[in-house]
Amino acid sequence: MSDVVLRLSGVSKTYNKGAANAVPVLRDIDLTVMRGEVVALVAPSGAGKSTLLHIAGLLDSPDTGLVEIAGEDMTGRPDRRRTAVRRADVGFVYQFHHLLPEFSALENIVLPQLANGTPAGAAKDRAQSLLDSVGLTGRADHRPAALSGGEQQRVAFCRAMANAPRLLLADEPTGNLDPGTSDHVFGVLMTLVRETGLSAVIATHNLDLAARMDRQVRLDKGAIVPV
Repeated sequence: MSDVVLRLSGVSKTYNKGAANAVPVLRDIDLTVMRGEVVALVAPSGAGKSTLLHIAGLLDSPDTGLVEIAGEDMTGRPDRRRTAVRRADVGFVYQFHHLLPEFSALENIVLPQLANGTPAGAAKDRAQSLLDSVGLTGRADHRPAALSGGEQQRVAFCRAMANAPRLLLADEPTGNLDPGTSDHVFGVLMTLVRETGLSAVIATHNLDLAARMDRQVRLDKGAIVPV
């Protein structure tokens, strides 16, 4: 098995391509992430980081370039295959938790496992184990509205880890939290990542958080530039 979990080669993306108001968003991006590596994607607002993460996570396709997940070239692959790889191998965390409000914390973590074919009993056991690991043992039956912002985001981390992905993609995962809570929640995320040995690309404009990762990649105006 390849030690390269994610490879982007020559990835470019333009919105409204060919139109007078065309907007180049990504320009010839090359990025390789190794197994167990945590990469900080340092980028100001509007630099193209969300588009880059969406392409890396197979939610969008580049105009040009190559996207590989665990050695498999996903360029031009059928939607069914892209969905299967995304569901099994990629976990997403966003600035806002996006938990389903009508379901409990436990159920929010169970649902993606059921969608991936995990038996209900095993899915519940894994969900509870993940909640235990982030200090939310007693909050499993609480719906998102009954949880604090930091607790909601920890549940979102667990949901992203539910199917034991190889790659975690996080877009400003603590950007909606106050500084104290942000530091604590980020520490929880890093512990989860380190204990599971998965790879991660975490977009942030917080240089203190970026410094706690293995290396930094800077994105500016759609291009990777020296840090």
